[in-house]
Amino acid sequence: MLKKSLYRTGLAVSLSSLLISTAWAQLAKESYSIETLDEPDQHRTYIVDNNFTHALSTRIRVVDPNEQKLLGTISTGYMAPMVLSHDKSTIYTADIFYARSTRGERTDVLTATDAQTLNPLWEVELPAKLANMLTELYMLTISDDDRFVYAYNFTPATSITVVDVKNQEMVNEIEIPGCMLNYPVGDRAFASICGDGTLQKVVIDDQGQEVSRSKTRFFDPDEELMNERAILNGDTYYFTTTDGVIQPVHIVDGELQAGERWSLFGEDHQQENWGVGGWQLLAASPHLNRLYALVHPDHEPRKWEDPSDTVWAYDLESGEKVDEITLPNHVWSIHVTKDESPLLLGGTVEGDMEVYDLAQDSHVATMEEIAGTPILMLSH
Repeated sequence: MLKKSLYRTGLAVSLSSLLISTAWAQLAKESYSIETLDEPDQHRTYIVDNNFTHALSTRIRVVDPNEQKLLGTISTGYMAPMVLSHDKSTIYTADIFYARSTRGERTDVLTATDAQTLNPLWEVELPAKLANMLTELYMLTISDDDRFVYAYNFTPATSITVVDVKNQEMVNEIEIPGCMLNYPVGDRAFASICGDGTLQKVVIDDQGQEVSRSKTRFFDPDEELMNERAILNGDTYYFTTTDGVIQPVHIVDGELQAGERWSLFGEDHQQENWGVGGWQLLAASPHLNRLYALVHPDHEPRKWEDPSDTVWAYDLESGEKVDEITLPNHVWSIHVTKDESPLLLGGTVEGDMEVYDLAQDSHVATMEEIAGTPILMLSH
């Protein structure tokens, strides 16, 4: 009986193998191709995905919010910040890699990626000093003429690595003791926010070497808490205190000038305990000349990074509130595209992205599970 069972089993296996082989033989030959994306428009969005559940697998998710379509993915180093070239051709990331994934020799690089193929173009090795922290907008920035990229270092000494992207080489490391991050100022300067309540501006030459530095005072750190995650609109950076007081800093002939302050909240709002919230909590539309702030009611101390479903819009000439937007879900970061038909985009901690048409004043879609943790959104 055992011999017969073995014979039958062997026959069944042989017949199955024959059928599988026949099926394989009938399959058409597979082919593959590499798709090149169109030149980016101003709605194409790049989501910085820090992926809190597996932070070593950080990435950039490239999406079309009009069609609610994923266009591609760019792998990056650990918690890598990103900046886009003004000419729409290149995506830059500041990447940290370890030889044994979570340990071993560390290598820091600036990586340039083609915006149409999403393939790496080149990389420049940097000193192993890149800030290893939750990604912010001004950790990696680019000069107005696309010549220099500035990378923020924290060891905990702070400095800025200057990379000449035209010649694809690191040209300088500029120390900024007591200061952090870098806010581009024209073609050949950047500013950093300092612990003494000033913005320190560093001017460089065409070789990336320091020419001069100066300071502009714009808040009192003994009296208030200033959020460093400002937004640039035209020639003005807009900062906010944790209490919702907007502090403009204008760039006038290459110099920084603190502008007149105004508050997001009137007396009624303050009595109702409204406050600012979120990670990237400000956005701006150049076309509409509006500032957008992520806000929440029932505000409590140290709750100003909490997500919210409420965005208020302000006219940048008068400082008056002109609109209230309620999103279907709580978002942590907001972004507004810079075109004449702007979209408001919001990333949730759960991994979704809300798409809101500001021109039509209507919610368009929720792109579900588009990222692990969509911490920032950028567009050209």
